[in-house]
Amino acid sequence: MAAPVSLQVEFGGGAELLFDGVKKHQVTLPCQPEPWDIRNLLQWIKQNLLKERPELFMQGESVRPGILVLINDADWELMGELDYKLQDQDNVLFISTLHGG
Repeated sequence: MAAPVSLQVEFGGGAELLFDGVKKHQVTLPCQPEPWDIRNLLQWIKQNLLKERPELFMQGESVRPGILVLINDADWELMGELDYKLQDQDNVLFISTLHGG
């Protein structure tokens, strides 16, 4: 059984508007049989933090194109993207790079 994981989850670049305007969230993910990864985190975020228009944040089981994901200030593409195994005290940042005109 994987232990609970405490994270800081942040949203910026307008993405925070989908989360009641709250940019920083301290979250503790509960115990589960498998270790937490970004794929599981995104589902947890959708169920527990996302307040409106999930189609603007997620596409399938991942984030929409145009949302930059940083794990501890490193691009998630360098970390294994959806398969990155979350560690206690990780900082996961989602930044929307799409802006209306």
